[in-house]
Amino acid sequence: MGVMTYLRERMGKIVAIVIGLSLFAFIIGEVLRQGSAFFKGDNTTIGEVADEKIPYDQFSKQLEQNTNQFKQQSGQANLTAQFTTYLQENTWNQSISQIIFNKEIEKLGLQVSDDETKSMISGNNPSQQIIQAFGDPKTGQLDRNRLNTFLSNLATAKATDPIKAQWDAFVTQMIEAKREEKYVSLVTNSLYVNALDTKDDYEAKNKLVNFKYVTLDYASIPDSKVTLTDEDYQSYYDEHKSEFNNKQELRSFDYVSFNAAPSKEDSAAVKEQVEKLVPAFKSSTNDSLFVQVNAETKAPFVYKHKGQLSDPKLDTVMFGAAKGFVYGPYFANGSYKLAKLVDSRVGPDSVKARHILLATNEGGVEKALAKADSIKKLIQGGKSFADLAKMYSIDKNSGEKGGELGTFGRGAMIPAFEDAVFNGKKGELKVVTSQYGVHLIEIEDQKGSSQVVKVAIVDKPITASNKTQALAYSKAQAFLAAIANGNFDAEVKKEGLTKKVATDVNALAASLPGLDGAREVVRWAFKADKGAFGDQVYIVGDQYIIPALTAIKPKGTLPLDAVKKQIEPAVRNHVKAKQLTDKLQAAAQGAASIDQVAQKAGIKVVPVQNIVLANPVMPGLSTEYKVVGAIFGSKPNKISQPIEGQHGVYVFSVDNFINPAPLTNAVRERERIAQGLIQRAQGQVFEALKDKANVKDYRSKFL
Repeated sequence: MGVMTYLRERMGKIVAIVIGLSLFAFIIGEVLRQGSAFFKGDNTTIGEVADEKIPYDQFSKQLEQNTNQFKQQSGQANLTAQFTTYLQENTWNQSISQIIFNKEIEKLGLQVSDDETKSMISGNNPSQQIIQAFGDPKTGQLDRNRLNTFLSNLATAKATDPIKAQWDAFVTQMIEAKREEKYVSLVTNSLYVNALDTKDDYEAKNKLVNFKYVTLDYASIPDSKVTLTDEDYQSYYDEHKSEFNNKQELRSFDYVSFNAAPSKEDSAAVKEQVEKLVPAFKSSTNDSLFVQVNAETKAPFVYKHKGQLSDPKLDTVMFGAAKGFVYGPYFANGSYKLAKLVDSRVGPDSVKARHILLATNEGGVEKALAKADSIKKLIQGGKSFADLAKMYSIDKNSGEKGGELGTFGRGAMIPAFEDAVFNGKKGELKVVTSQYGVHLIEIEDQKGSSQVVKVAIVDKPITASNKTQALAYSKAQAFLAAIANGNFDAEVKKEGLTKKVATDVNALAASLPGLDGAREVVRWAFKADKGAFGDQVYIVGDQYIIPALTAIKPKGTLPLDAVKKQIEPAVRNHVKAKQLTDKLQAAAQGAASIDQVAQKAGIKVVPVQNIVLANPVMPGLSTEYKVVGAIFGSKPNKISQPIEGQHGVYVFSVDNFINPAPLTNAVRERERIAQGLIQRAQGQVFEALKDKANVKDYRSKFL
């Protein structure tokens, strides 16, 4: 009874403790399972800048806007992995830049007044963003009538009108850009180039030196004769530690790939499939429908000159063939193809035309056709085509010019329009329907005459069969099962496979050398521990991939172990340099000239003329900053101490310096140097602030 009473009285506390322990265990489990993701942002934060979070949905919205804008400007509907990565990086820098600059601007209290804002919109020197939005595309100048009309309409628009919100966002963006401009101006205006800077820069580019040198190349000592110690590595690492600052975490992994590309049997099967279409293609009376049903590429037929067909093989046969001739199967661009000569004729090379474009979204095609017929009758009755184009055409660019489209060749217009003007006659009025609406066309002139052909093409790409894919996948699965004990390298050797290497991959990489679309493999690499191998077969294009993580380079200064392999050649040269230095020092001992040094060392003297400090290249060798710098700091006719360079160890003697003519326009030279400083400063300011802002990047969790 005493125990039961004790439990009843304390049950609330016991339950709370049990629940608390359960929750703690759950959280710890999630932390371990997610690779400490609990402490690295959350599922809604894509990054942090100076303790300010960047929400993923905000970043995603900006990325979508930037992507759509890029597609519109470039005319590309589908973006490659490289373009996608570029846009992601650009949007990221845009996001962190805004936060970084805003914090600095707020510290300084920089503001843009109402008067400044008005001036940026409608003043004598408006913002470039206003000019872009309301400029005349012909002149590049601000169209003030268009701007004033917009502002007038905006003033009378309802508060709920979406255009008001869009305009407010536009103005806010313009103000932010102005504030950043003010901040950068404060920095760049503080830059100063003095007379000494100007003189040093002028001399670095114009002062000449003539000298002689001897060198012992690192290659003169075989690598096999050099034994590297831990002390050698440590010494080199300590001297160059600043070079090993890793700005972002990098990972390296080995991988094997099993090829699931189409086999010879797959290729033969596709060819046979295309061969079976030949009789039906020859007898077809509706070639357009036949292509739509049987071809992978649904391209419209258009007349083309010799040399414009998709494959050189077609030029050889189609321009001398009879209508209805079928050529193929032939192989081109990864597909087996059939080509049929639909038509051949002699037609004009170019056409001059004008048109009136009528919309079909109000009343449908029939109403637009009827309207086109009415306008056609007015023109035939003597009305001005140009006046009617200005009045009725929805194509405002040509409408303002009386419908004029100028002179154009084949391929410049959509197929329906092209057929009408190239197959018609000069002076003819034609009505044509296209995806843009109904066109009333006048053929003003036709020039030239040459043979053109219209060719229908059926293509079947060669793809891997299920059998080919299954065979490659089964090999990959068997390899994955065989490395369950971690014997990756041994199994690679046993199976006679080729091990490939992906070195220093960043967390956002979308591709690997020779492999596009490898994002899933990269995601795995940044979740795995060193020594781990892939937990599944990864499909990358037509390859089945199994990776094994070999190295992790954390952000920050890399330890010696992480760069030991990378610096091995430099360490070896450094050790060789000590031996070569001893040899040259012995040769220089008691020598009165560089020739005597060469004679004692058993090497040749190399004369060099007209070297400038700004371009420190040793002719025939390589860039040698340290050596050329020492030369310009030496006095003539003195034998130098041995200098360790990139190519070998050098000893030199300066013959003479040739000073340049006095600087005649120091002001202009100073302005040039200052301009270069300003241009570099704009990027360097951002990088400096970025380093200070403790930027945390969680993009790899989302992208």
